Formats: sequence, structure tokens, C-alpha cells
Amino acid sequence: MIIFPNAKINIGLNITERRPDGYHNLETIFYPVKINDALEVIEADKLSFESSGLDIPGRVEDNLCVKGYHLLKKDFDIPPVKIHLHKHIPIGAGLGGGSADAAFFIRLMNEKFELGLTTVQQLNYARQLGADCAFFIENKPVFAFEKGDEFEPVKLDLSNYQIVLVMPDVHVSTSEAYSGVKPVMVKQSLIELIDEPIAQWKNFIKNDFEANIFKNHVEIRGMKAALYEAGAIYASMSGSGASVFGIFSKMPDLGELETENQVFYGI
Repeated sequence: MIIFPNAKINIGLNITERRPDGYHNLETIFYPVKINDALEVIEADKLSFESSGLDIPGRVEDNLCVKGYHLLKKDFDIPPVKIHLHKHIPIGAGLGGGSADAAFFIRLMNEKFELGLTTVQQLNYARQLGADCAFFIENKPVFAFEKGDEFEPVKLDLSNYQIVLVMPDVHVSTSEAYSGVKPVMVKQSLIELIDEPIAQWKNFIKNDFEANIFKNHVEIRGMKAALYEAGAIYASMSGSGASVFGIFSKMPDLGELETENQVFYGI
């Protein structure tokens, strides 16, 4: 059985306070986009994981799909499986690719082995694997808050626009992203600002990670400027970076950016 985990972008990201557990409270808008991995699960004699496409760093046992298997195994008598992940979503891009793989793995296992998990149960398993994993269970635009794992639905439809994403040859670690952030409570929440006309977003909706990351990585700052120069209505870094997306009224020509960056059109 094969499933195709998709990426997400963050429209706005406010770091509001540091939590006693060491995490940060934040607020953001998660919006699903059409950049996909491919995930296959086959019943096997023993549990195994293999990948193709982009190189996945770290140990196999730390992969979120493998962790998801062991999480389900505690509660269900599921057989060993062979997991194959073809990685296409850029890594270290702020697109939630690893989280998507984990959530879609839970969805796939639920369907394949008829586990009978409700949406709420799947959300709870996903939350144990990562802060934004749960978003990909329902995979619809949401206002995310607390650690980024609590959601309220938002009526946001960008299907009449062209979303283009640029991924420079840069990796930004989560620790680097948070190192330059000072949490500040917001005066007006994103759940209200997202209702403003898209043409106004650039005046009100920001990503708190940008200031420090742009200072350390001028090429990422340059990507955002290039998207506005190409006619973007709104442009922003996604999550903790390093990818930058632009929302356009019509498809732009970003040929000059393609020589040194990955460019994903019409996502």
C-alpha cells in the first residue's frame, strides 16, 4: 500500500512565550501544499526501513515512521512491515516533511490493518511523534497554537493563486532558528489577521524566525526579496526555514533562481 505525504507552509509564525517544559508556545497558520514524498508499507518477516531520493540524515531507529510503528505496536498486534520512503520534500526546509511522513504512516497503518482508529486517536498518536505531526492527520488549513499541536480550522483557500517555493542550498537547524528568537505576546492574533486581504498580509503577518536567520543567511533573505521583485503578493520563509514561498496572482518566471536553488511551481 502506497500513500503520498505532502508538505505544509507556515503563513505567519509568532513565538509568544517559553514554556516550563522547554518548548515554546507559538501561533501560526499551517497550509498544505503539493510537494510530496511517497511512502510504501508491505507486510514482511521483520521490521525494516529503507529510503530513496533525498538522503535522510540520522539513524534508522530514530526515523519517525519507525517510531510510529513501535508506538502502534504497543497497542495493536500488528505484523512486522517493510517501510520504503521515497524522499522528495526538502529536508531542513520548514516544510514539515518528516512530520508528514510520520502522520501519513499512522493513517496508512490504520487503513492497511483495519485498526479502527478514530481521527482523535490518530491525532493523539501523531502528537507523541512531534509537535506538528498531528496537522497532517486531517491535512486541512488550521490556526495552530500552544506547541503547534493544537488547532482551530480556518477558512483559507488559496486555490485561485499560484504558490511557488524556493529552496536554497542552505540548512537551518531548529536550534539555530530558536537561538535568536525572543518570545513576545502578540497584540493581534493570526487567526484574525488571516482574514485580511492577501495584499495586506505583508504589512501585518510576519515570521519571527526571519530576523535572525536573514542576518545569518543573506541568501535566504535574498530569496524573499526576489519573490517580491517577481510580483509576489505575499512572500515569507516557511517555519524555521530555509525555504521561502511566494503567493502570486499568476505563475511567475523564476528561471534565474533555478540555477542555484530548487524551485517548486504551482504547489
